[in-house]
Amino acid sequence: MPIPVSVITGFLGSGKTTLLSRLLRHPEFSETAVIVNEFGEVGLDHFLVEASEDSIVELGTGCLCCTIRDDLALTLGDLLARRERGEIPQFRRVVIETSGLADPAPILHVLMADAALAERLSLDTVVTTVDAVNGLGTLEEHVEAVKQVAVADTLLITKCDLAAAEAAGVEARLRTLNPAAEIHTVVRGDLAPGRLFGRTGYSIASRPIDIGRWLEEERRQRSTIHDHKGHGHDVNRHDGRIRAFCIEREKPVSAVAFSLFLETLAEHCGPDLLRVKGIVEIAESPGRPAVIHGVQHVFHPPEWLDAWPGQDRKTRFVFITRDIPEQWVATLLDLLDGEARETSARLARSSPNKRQEKPLER
Repeated sequence: MPIPVSVITGFLGSGKTTLLSRLLRHPEFSETAVIVNEFGEVGLDHFLVEASEDSIVELGTGCLCCTIRDDLALTLGDLLARRERGEIPQFRRVVIETSGLADPAPILHVLMADAALAERLSLDTVVTTVDAVNGLGTLEEHVEAVKQVAVADTLLITKCDLAAAEAAGVEARLRTLNPAAEIHTVVRGDLAPGRLFGRTGYSIASRPIDIGRWLEEERRQRSTIHDHKGHGHDVNRHDGRIRAFCIEREKPVSAVAFSLFLETLAEHCGPDLLRVKGIVEIAESPGRPAVIHGVQHVFHPPEWLDAWPGQDRKTRFVFITRDIPEQWVATLLDLLDGEARETSARLARSSPNKRQEKPLER
């Protein structure tokens, strides 16, 4: 069983380290390996460090803390190797805290695309902190902050005790950038680990309940925001570049079109493809939907469910993009699917005898 990995991200001063410091106090957070940029940022003195070496410290709470070396993949590989050799405790969860200025996409790429790590680790959830005091200004000025919000499963609005009036405005903006994410308010990092980890599953493969949850949340958000008592309020109008939208199709999508669709998006739109989720009815595999998840250039290999998680069997893609028009994406899918169906029909009309070629003469 792969070890679940969670990522805590958020802009400078948004409360990541405060959150992590509080989490380390919880008994249910024990048996966790925490990877941070620098030990000093977390402040481990009050956690009763039992043993230490160059890159790993063991805490009295049952957690491990490890600093990122030159490369995250190497750090994770080394951590797993030591665990297997019995040199460190058998942790059952990994949490990675990013730096405040980090674009989280490269970290997610490592966890989603590294074949060696994928056999032993599974990306579970991404938590992003946004502070109520400076959140709106930060999102306006720093694209990294927008990306941190866009890739999250869970958004935490921090410092609400200092800016209670501003928290509602921050929440409204977060919902325009990532309508399907869970949003919680938190004061001084006081939140139980169970509300963050092991619940949503960033890789939605093989988790029908979670698939149903995010589809329902996305549909509810879209309906609520666009309806807005009949005023046609646009979920995206407050941000000219970042857009959240859903594409649905009643008819199954051909396998060839599905594959080409993902390849084309990754190749031509990678840097601006902040987040993609989807559940797809494939024409060649009726009743067994394919589940996809992607961040920028990297997509999980499609996972196949044995059955649909609910009565609604429409194909649905949820996108969070930058500078990619919804109509362009929808047209691309329709064109590729149309061409694939025409080619398939043309081949079916051809007699096998007509398609046989004479042997080459020597």
